[in-house]
Amino acid sequence: MKQAFLFVSLWLTLSAAAHAQLFGSGIVFDPTQSGHALAQIREAEQLYTTANQTREQIIQSYNLARQMAQMPQNLYRRYAAEFSRWTTLSAANSYNNTTDWISAANTGSSQFAVSGYQQAGIQLNPFPRSAWASLDPRTQDTVKAQYATADLTDGLSTSSLVTLGQIRSRSQALNRQIGNLETDSYSIDPGQQTEMAVLGKINAASVMQLRSQQDTNQILSESALQQMVTTKDQADQQKRALNQAIFFQQNFGDSMHKVTSGMTQSMESISFAGR
Repeated sequence: MKQAFLFVSLWLTLSAAAHAQLFGSGIVFDPTQSGHALAQIREAEQLYTTANQTREQIIQSYNLARQMAQMPQNLYRRYAAEFSRWTTLSAANSYNNTTDWISAANTGSSQFAVSGYQQAGIQLNPFPRSAWASLDPRTQDTVKAQYATADLTDGLSTSSLVTLGQIRSRSQALNRQIGNLETDSYSIDPGQQTEMAVLGKINAASVMQLRSQQDTNQILSESALQQMVTTKDQADQQKRALNQAIFFQQNFGDSMHKVTSGMTQSMESISFAGR
């Protein structure tokens, strides 16, 4: 490039001298125009150098992208691992009262959950109305609390059965999607290893992880509610014991007075009869 630049510069100098000699002394050499010509040549040389460097950078970037897009065959297949899969739940049906419960656990059907829980469990009988009126208000409150604990337990158990059944029913479809993602991740197809394809698979894996975390949160929520009912039952028992202790403390004097009075009257009656 420098040789070409020197050649052009020499050519312009000789050309100007030739014109001066050819047309006589009346033609004067213009150094300004020659300077402009030299500046344009230098600018063209810089543009050429810049274009050549840009071309080299583009080629290097293309080669790097092509190298990254080509995954060596079976290089990462060795890291693949099998995980446990959800299986269909089954159980014996000795007295024809577990079918709906099993169906609810496998499908998440709320209808099967209600009927299955009722068939497989012991049902609570209503408190007799004839005996309800004979109870004092404190005993009525105790009975109401015990019924509430039983009702809440049944409701939460049914809801948990539906939740677990829905998670189980979706497990097969989720397992297929995970298998597709795994196959595409280990694929030797260049189209599956482009930057956008890899980012898409990463995004899909993140969404699957969020879905799984959501299912886990639902299970933990159901477990926490069950624990709350258990805690309520324990607290009701403690409160009932405390109420009984308070009632005994408040009515101890009257109760003992009635007992001693009755014993005194009985003894007096026995003594009088002996006479």
